[in-house]
Amino acid sequence: MAWRGLHLTRPSRLSLADGQIVVSQDDGEVRLAIEDVAWIVVDTSQSTLTGALLSACMAAGIAVIVTDETHTPSGVALPFHRHFRQADMAQRQVGLTAPFKKRLWQSVVRRKIDNQAAALAAVGRGGAGPLREMAKLVGSGDPGNVEARAARYYWGQLFAEFRREDEGDRRNKLLNYGYAVVRSGVARALVAYGLVPSLGIMHASVSNPFNLADDLVEPFRPFVDVLAWRTVEDGQPCRKDLTVDDRRAMAGALLAEARMGSERISLLVATERAAASLARAMEAASGALLELPELAP
Repeated sequence: MAWRGLHLTRPSRLSLADGQIVVSQDDGEVRLAIEDVAWIVVDTSQSTLTGALLSACMAAGIAVIVTDETHTPSGVALPFHRHFRQADMAQRQVGLTAPFKKRLWQSVVRRKIDNQAAALAAVGRGGAGPLREMAKLVGSGDPGNVEARAARYYWGQLFAEFRREDEGDRRNKLLNYGYAVVRSGVARALVAYGLVPSLGIMHASVSNPFNLADDLVEPFRPFVDVLAWRTVEDGQPCRKDLTVDDRRAMAGALLAEARMGSERISLLVATERAAASLARAMEAASGALLELPELAP
């Protein structure tokens, strides 16, 4: 089972040999078993990947993430046909009723807000109690838009002098990097279970190939928030660019610990279990089968 990620920030040549990923750099080479790797972040323009390796990554279900000139994740390569019943699952997605989608979205938003409350507790900030009360108010489809009200309150409690739309704030840069990595992990898991990432529950943009990933990623975001808060020195305002260490920290977001039921697992494993439970929920037309990660204080 895949359990690790690879983050490249120095000139590298990646190739395939004997079922292993070979990373060649000026000071030598490293070999990794391809079945151990779940995601690769190519965070430098001075890297090359062979076609044989890319093909093997797709066959193994590895998400390959690339960044732009500002070192912001800008794209992801995902495999096709990772599930033996992909067409059947696509038909089930297309046929989902509006009431069923609303019940799923209710579960997603409730868990997201509960995880936001746990995030505040995890970093020693106040305000977790009101968020937990807000989560109880989320109805089917969230008609009262409790998610937005909770977000305004949450960001005000988590960070000082913070605006989510301020692209120059280092805290936002950290968040965006981590969100992109986790979103890619969620998309990877959805594809593995035969789900079509573009067919969402609540997100329905005709230009977004990852509507479903953007739905399911919501409860995962607070895990990234905690990591960003700790990386940016207790969440204080800062307008610096991200360092290599910053990017490396956020590239490891899928290694954060989550709780599902009585188990403590990595966020990577949580993406796989959440996607599997979503597929089961769709097959059984039962929103109660959806399982989402909990952020343990």
